[in-house]
Amino acid sequence: MKIAIIGGTGQLGPGLALRWAHAGHEVIIGSRQAERAQATAAELNAELGKDSILGMENAEAAKQAEFCVLTVVQDGHQAALESVKTAVQGKILVDTTARLEFPALTPPAAPAAAQIAQELLGPSVRVVAAFQTVPAASLRKNFKEQLDSDVLVCADDTATAEQVIALARDAGLQAYFAGTLDKAIVVEGITSILVSMNKYYKTRHSTLKVAGVPAKKS
Repeated sequence: MKIAIIGGTGQLGPGLALRWAHAGHEVIIGSRQAERAQATAAELNAELGKDSILGMENAEAAKQAEFCVLTVVQDGHQAALESVKTAVQGKILVDTTARLEFPALTPPAAPAAAQIAQELLGPSVRVVAAFQTVPAASLRKNFKEQLDSDVLVCADDTATAEQVIALARDAGLQAYFAGTLDKAIVVEGITSILVSMNKYYKTRHSTLKVAGVPAKKS
């Protein structure tokens, strides 16, 4: 699959790019500036040991891909969505955004970021919320290995959710369907807890694990 990571030059995007490229997917790093995307792609290809990641401006990356993943900081959420609105029509867009109020790290008010994205992009885009609780620092480190972290996937139809769950597995993660898109507000709240724990325990690797639910095998 050809995957565009919109805003992929930040913290979360590079780790996902490395893991998906290692799994055999074609990956395009997107950025507001094509030059920055290309520089990040070159850096990641050096880590990967082969030239399989491209860098493009966000809208062009989304246009070229079959599947889009939004990995921007919360302040850039709306602008990034508006910049790719035309290019993502008819596609799946995974919104990884977890909005937090700093410095208190309070959970966000509804609606969820992914619901905001769905409203802005329109019904022909299938928006999914996922990867908010995955520690970015852990993704990039040892990217060829499985990561002991679970992904909660929220979507308004299970068929779309299962496609994202499969991609999460390709990235070395276990993933679970966690309900409809409105449930993503709860996941954003969990993220605020994990960030608070990181701050208290002076780490960057706190994460979420699901117990008691039999995971489907890929």
